Amino acid sequence: MYRSEYQRKLTTPQSAVAGVADSSTLIHGMAAGEPPALLDALAERLRAGDLTGLQVYSLLPMAHMGRTLLDPGLADRVDTYSWFVSASDRDMIKRGLSYFIPNEFHQVPRFIREYMDVDVVITTVSPMDRAGFFTFGAINDYISTAARHCKRLIVEVNPRMPRVFGDSLLHVSEVDAIVESESPLPELPIEPPRPEAETIGRSITELIPDGATIQLGIGGIPNAVAASLGDHKDLGVHTELFCPGMVQLIKQGALTGSRKSIHPRKHVFANALGDKELYEFIDDNPSMESYPVSYVNDPGVIASNCKMVSINSTLEVDLLGQCNSEYLEGFEFSGTGGQLDYVRGAYKSEGGMSFIAFYSTAEGGEISRIVPRLDPGTVITTPRMDTHYLATEHGIVDLKAKSTKARALGIIELAHPDFRDELLKAAQEMKLV
Repeated sequence: MYRSEYQRKLTTPQSAVAGVADSSTLIHGMAAGEPPALLDALAERLRAGDLTGLQVYSLLPMAHMGRTLLDPGLADRVDTYSWFVSASDRDMIKRGLSYFIPNEFHQVPRFIREYMDVDVVITTVSPMDRAGFFTFGAINDYISTAARHCKRLIVEVNPRMPRVFGDSLLHVSEVDAIVESESPLPELPIEPPRPEAETIGRSITELIPDGATIQLGIGGIPNAVAASLGDHKDLGVHTELFCPGMVQLIKQGALTGSRKSIHPRKHVFANALGDKELYEFIDDNPSMESYPVSYVNDPGVIASNCKMVSINSTLEVDLLGQCNSEYLEGFEFSGTGGQLDYVRGAYKSEGGMSFIAFYSTAEGGEISRIVPRLDPGTVITTPRMDTHYLATEHGIVDLKAKSTKARALGIIELAHPDFRDELLKAAQEMKLV
């Protein structure tokens, strides 16, 4: 019965998007959920002048979007908006050809439900099972919400997309059109380890207790933390992003989930992004569960995990403890993402901790990432009231319950020695010490 319904809805990418009208609002799957064949078909219509005024919403757009709907040559026919900026749309935003929508990641599904009239959703899904269900696979985030709050849902079935448990099921009866594709899933390159990252990773892991539930962000430092956790016992995962380092921890036996407060023995995530090994590992694995980001990143849900530990990165920190993780040289460089969600949720957790970890310098040591005060107009991603632990290769400081004087002196100790004297002088001029 379900196979015949599948066949009735199966079509070509060109036919599937033929009904997308001018000025339609479209949301696409992020990261591994970007549907290449459907994006190509839409771009063909736009380049042919057969479609205009398309309103497109993305989050962490990647290569497929970069070569199709984010092509600057289509900017007069497509209005693009992003909930999290990446390399694919950073230049577009800098040139005023695309626009960022400020948010905390857990809010995005609510934006879709309450503030948007969505015409079309396109996303990649795993193959249908015998009961008629696809899964959203390596992504769930906001797409599972958007799929059920749109007028037309088109899915691109890809056998490379893993089948994932949790709240990830999508029935064929909910779908309007189906196309098939076997494009490789996007992979996230792993940064080569830097000595500073390894130092930071080791110092953070010394504070993480056995039985903790962890969240890791993107980048060399979170990867180094994962690499240093191999000797821990009974760690759990509750994370926005499931990454390759977590696969290795599971294989090493360090990450079991057996002592988690909620979802025991389950590895909970909103998105998974990594390499082929990661996608194969999570495929049809009953210990892996994905849920919408409105659940996974809800600070109250995060706080329900005892000993919740979050590790994220930032671009710069000032002597007040304010963190800018998204603004660079006067322009939006990335986005808040789930950083503030996890900073707040982890600290609210019983025995929980949040770490903002970063290298003390940039540009080969020429620029200090610790500054006296963030420049006027710079975005504050994590306010000083929320910042818990800060970590660099020069140490770790806990800012909670400390005076402005103690905070400033502790943060200065995290700076590269070449910049400490001028930071201390600035602190004195600011009457912090």
